[in-house]
Amino acid sequence: MARKKFPKPTKRGSVMALVLLAVILLLLSGMGVLTIGQTVRMFSIRNAAEISARSAADAGITKAVHAMNKKLFNGTWNPYTNWLLELYKELPNSNADYTYFVFKPNWFYGDIMPSGNDALIDFFLSASGQNGDYIVWSLGRYTTAQKTIYAIVRLKGCGDTGVLVRDKLTLKADTLVAGADSRNGPEIDPEVLVEIGTISIGDQDVVLNNGVTVAGNVAVGVGGNVATVIKDLGATTGLRYAMPEEPEFPYIYPPTASAAFIYHDTVLGIDKKHPPSPDPNVLVLTEAYNGRYKCIDLESNNLTQKIVIASGNDVVLHLTNTGTGTSQAGIMLGVGCEIVIEDGATLNLYVDGNIRSGVESGFNNLGTPPDFKIWGNWRPPLTGQNWQLNAKSEYFGQVYAPNADIVVQAKGDLFGAFTGNTFDMRNGGNLIYDGALRQVDPGDEGVRFVLKRWYE
Repeated sequence: MARKKFPKPTKRGSVMALVLLAVILLLLSGMGVLTIGQTVRMFSIRNAAEISARSAADAGITKAVHAMNKKLFNGTWNPYTNWLLELYKELPNSNADYTYFVFKPNWFYGDIMPSGNDALIDFFLSASGQNGDYIVWSLGRYTTAQKTIYAIVRLKGCGDTGVLVRDKLTLKADTLVAGADSRNGPEIDPEVLVEIGTISIGDQDVVLNNGVTVAGNVAVGVGGNVATVIKDLGATTGLRYAMPEEPEFPYIYPPTASAAFIYHDTVLGIDKKHPPSPDPNVLVLTEAYNGRYKCIDLESNNLTQKIVIASGNDVVLHLTNTGTGTSQAGIMLGVGCEIVIEDGATLNLYVDGNIRSGVESGFNNLGTPPDFKIWGNWRPPLTGQNWQLNAKSEYFGQVYAPNADIVVQAKGDLFGAFTGNTFDMRNGGNLIYDGALRQVDPGDEGVRFVLKRWYE
């Protein structure tokens, strides 16, 4: 049998060429994969560096606010001469560091002040030179990455919100909640931010009766459902939302004994061994009376009695009774009795117990809301309080008592701010938040620095 013979290739090296071509293609593919991998890795490293720098800048803002509040609480903050600076402080367990600088918006510090950036310039201009506003400049660094953040920090007091409660809030039918600023007069001012709310998320813990109008916002507790927390019986409001974080309720401590603040184990009243004014049913208080007492009692003998805070005096009283009996309240106002704050005077009441008010009795503030403040027992050990507040004038004041159930009655519009455990508005007038209560000083009760805005 004859074998079939195959022809021999006439070209040499064709197999080698194919092999080389395959090798080249594989090399090119590998180089492409390596390039992509290197690019992705560099991108990841750059992103990680930028995130670390951002975290460091955030830490600088947090540290600055903490340092400001530390100075504020220990009494060393001076709003006119203080400035804070920390340079290249390393974050723990990190190679990142931060630098922050705190300054007033009307100060000028070279490259820190913006130029050529309209948005940042507008941000700076939004900071007020008044009301305790400061600007924090924070620079975060990690390897070659840098991140700069600006923040506006302001002083926040206990009268910052129109009505804020920890539990239930109830508004009577046809009540108007709006804003004004007593520094400009009693007229309603739509520019004054008005907010009311509760930190609770319980069903129907905010009751807005028929005809209620809130010319502002209504807030409920963190994670709450506004549709279930708010019982709307025919109200008109602005935004309704769940708080992004729970607000602070600073503890308030009464003044301690000093030459200007005497501890008395007595009752403060007309017939309680205190010298009367020319009118036997009127007790005029001056700063000489500043101190701690058991209570204020204006219901003896069923007489129409008054305590008058004399103009030109800043009176501070701490009332210690905490019992529940009729003779154990912190303030007891009989029928027609009243506490009058004259124009040009101020009154700060620290009340550990209850407040009882009879028919036609109450508080009569002839100045403006910032002149009259009542502080509840919001400090350990806590005791529940029941406060019945009757207003004898439109300008009431600031009430801060996060552990008190507050019932308010008035004949007409009521100007002020209220913080309590619960709040029940029963008068037939309107509730007007006074924006002047947002004006606070470093030495005021319960103030702290908080973030207002930020820019990056």
